[in-house]
Amino acid sequence: MKEWRPLLYSFLSILVVACASLGSPDGGEFDEIPPKVLSAFPAERATGVQTKKARINFDEYIKLQNASEKVIVSPPQIEPANIKAEGKHIKIELNDSLKPNTTYTIDFSDAIEDNNEGNPMGHYTYSFSTGDDIDTMEVSGTVLNAEDLEPVKGILVGLYPIDSNLTDSVLRTIPFNRVSRTNGSGRFTIKGVKQGSYRAYALDDKDGNFLFSQKSEKIAFDSVEFVTSSKRDVRMDTIWRDTVEYDSIRVVPYTHFLPDDIVLLSFLEDGQDQHLLKKERTEPEFFRLYFTAPADTLPIIKGLNFDEKCLICEASEKNDTLTYWITDTTYYRQQDTLSFEITYLATDSTGVLSPYTEPLELVAKNTWEKKWKEQSKKIEDWNKEREKKIKKAKKPLPPEENPYTKTYLEVTCKPTGGLDPNQNPRFTAKEPLANVDTTKIHFYIQKDTDWLPAPYLFLPSKTDKKVYTLYAEWNSKEKYRFTADSTAFTSQKADKEGRADFFYLKPGDYYVRCFIDSNNNGKWDTGNYNEGRRPEEVFYFPQKLALKANWDLEQEWAIRSIERSKQKPQEITKQKADKQKTIKQRNLERKMNKNKNANSASQKRD
Repeated sequence: MKEWRPLLYSFLSILVVACASLGSPDGGEFDEIPPKVLSAFPAERATGVQTKKARINFDEYIKLQNASEKVIVSPPQIEPANIKAEGKHIKIELNDSLKPNTTYTIDFSDAIEDNNEGNPMGHYTYSFSTGDDIDTMEVSGTVLNAEDLEPVKGILVGLYPIDSNLTDSVLRTIPFNRVSRTNGSGRFTIKGVKQGSYRAYALDDKDGNFLFSQKSEKIAFDSVEFVTSSKRDVRMDTIWRDTVEYDSIRVVPYTHFLPDDIVLLSFLEDGQDQHLLKKERTEPEFFRLYFTAPADTLPIIKGLNFDEKCLICEASEKNDTLTYWITDTTYYRQQDTLSFEITYLATDSTGVLSPYTEPLELVAKNTWEKKWKEQSKKIEDWNKEREKKIKKAKKPLPPEENPYTKTYLEVTCKPTGGLDPNQNPRFTAKEPLANVDTTKIHFYIQKDTDWLPAPYLFLPSKTDKKVYTLYAEWNSKEKYRFTADSTAFTSQKADKEGRADFFYLKPGDYYVRCFIDSNNNGKWDTGNYNEGRRPEEVFYFPQKLALKANWDLEQEWAIRSIERSKQKPQEITKQKADKQKTIKQRNLERKMNKNKNANSASQKRD
């Protein structure tokens, strides 16, 4: 009996310790203090630096997030610099030769975080100079896409000083001296700039040589010259008590660098190299191929798990957007994936168009089964709603068309009736059309119970811009369907004496865009760097216009009254701003959870 007692006592001791640990502290407060720089070698803003290696020391372990995207070295490095976090340090090694009398900046943006909790340090820039002085001016602005004023993310922005080297071909011959990169809002800040006069340029640098050397590189240039300057200013910083209430507002003095409102409009020149840009299959019954440039011929498709003869190609005017309709229902009702080889003309490394073959696989984002269920549900819901109306009215209601069973315009050709068998239907718009997007127009012929895509032409009248004719092979015994998406037709409305009128609009919300048609050709034109021609100016009315039934709306619009970067409404802006990094309020959450648990326990005891 005595032999097992020590073992029993040991077991009881372990049990007591284990039970006691259930009430032990939970580890204390979370670390919510961002990293701090303790020192650097060379020292921050040091002058006369001749070493290509640097080291920044922090008070805790740190990491770099998205360094390749966010960290920018200026002057730009042809041979990329080695920048990495190691423990409590960041090590920098420049591989290019140092330039004399030059300020170097390594802009980390918000890439630096502590290693454990991910607390962001905030925007940080390390700088030094190889000369006797260090340049401290800054220049800021926004890069927008010239055609639609979308913010452009990730494009390089550089400065050229106003001197004898600033020629009309400078972007092709001299690399940037100071650079930055735009964020999700299209904003950029170029730091370490010498006091002086400059011009700003933007470049989507495909080959990393900091020169405009490829037609596929998007660029922006402006003839406006500016002079760097600064002034003393203040900003209001809010001190938050928690996630809801603020404690106080602090007035913080800072140096305000100018200009900070540069707007660069980027564009691609005409005559782009030809490549397959994108492929998509949003619906099971068709897929689309997008090319970077117009083409004289169509691709050759060889089906690997289907017969390519079932495809009908619907091409845009320049053959750069191709829609392939699948006429055999078996391949899209019972088969999710299409596998095929495509051969098309692509620009090779020598700039010559050559045949190129590649395999493709396309999976429909929306399956036929899912579409059928959705459509059936809509029809069922509509019928239920119809029955409710009949019961409520307590009398027969006039016939009402179910919008989910018939959402198209039908053209039926018969020996007798509105159309002769050999007559092509004509469509007349209420006003001249600037553009017809044929990728959004569809023409079908009925076979049994299915509607199959059929070949057709939809061409404008030579004498009347409001009239279009649908050409097809008509058969008096067949039934046809013609459909057009809501955005297929674009009206051509030029203002007269500063006024533009739009009639017969449906009630709803509208957004307004206009452009300055400099050459009076009725369409927006891109720019050309060699010719010094910038793209035609585009403007957006900054708010949506709500049109009500039986109401007229008259709106004044001064197109230049608002800065271009603030014109396009956020509701229709696709490129959204980057998510701002903030300190996680984990201690506050911890405290609130403790209080919640304590109150719950107190209520149970009561």
